[in-house]
Amino acid sequence: MRELQIQAVCGFGVGSSMLLKMKLSSAFKKINVEANVFTSDVASATSTKSDAIFTSSELAETMQARAKCPVIVINSFVNVAEIDEKVKSFVESLEK
Repeated sequence: MRELQIQAVCGFGVGSSMLLKMKLSSAFKKINVEANVFTSDVASATSTKSDAIFTSSELAETMQARAKCPVIVINSFVNVAEIDEKVKSFVESLEK
């Protein structure tokens, strides 16, 4: 599998998205999938080419209407189990 391009998105692209980026990077490493995880803000997220956007439920609806890739909702950016599960499910969906 090629290296995936994954966005971690929050309102301004600097605060909580950095936390999410670290958790996502760790989750992809746990399942041995190469991923370039980068942060973005809401305004530029849907215009940046990526394989998936991971974001909060508050921002997801806005992005789902415009995104050309899956938008995956993370309810808690500090819940490692949730992030690991959603990353694993996303990767499994690519393999189908």
